[in-house]
Amino acid sequence: MHNDPGLQPERTDLAWRRTALTLVTAACIFLRWMPLHGWFTGTLMAASLLAALGIALTQRRRYHHHASGIGGAAMTANVKGTAAIAGSVVVLAGVGIYTVLFLPLQP
Repeated sequence: MHNDPGLQPERTDLAWRRTALTLVTAACIFLRWMPLHGWFTGTLMAASLLAALGIALTQRRRYHHHASGIGGAAMTANVKGTAAIAGSVVVLAGVGIYTVLFLPLQP
């Protein structure tokens, strides 16, 4: 394991889990939009769930990477993963705003 009294890997793990939970919550909001904006919101929901699933599937590897990095004093930042999730959230937010403002309401 690691010898970190601040429990940094655990805090990082919790932050990634909160991010995944937030993406699932966004997917539920997109599901509520389906009667108003049609099938397009299903793609938003699927994209949000896929991002959350990606976080969940890579969580164990990420935790062990952080714990071993602290133990060996060779910690490196997860730039690719963080950039991928940040990009996903920005795209989902942008398309969600577009959906609300510009897509016609279903009859």
